[in-house]
Amino acid sequence: MSDFFYAIEDLFVNVLFLPYDTFRFMESWWSANTVNWLFMIIGFLAMCYWMFQLNIFNANGEEDKSISSHSFL
Repeated sequence: MSDFFYAIEDLFVNVLFLPYDTFRFMESWWSANTVNWLFMIIGFLAMCYWMFQLNIFNANGEEDKSISSHSFL
């Protein structure tokens, strides 16, 4: 069973996180955190798109606004 966990460790350390090793030794904070900023921008754009779609459904009256709770309440 320990070989299974060593395989997971090897996958993450030597394969999936390998591109991040190039950012580790950069001297500029901005260049080292470029990937994080890109993820934040993508997440923000996805949230804006989601809110826009929710607004469209709300304006059309398609949103289910019925009040319901759990049966034990």
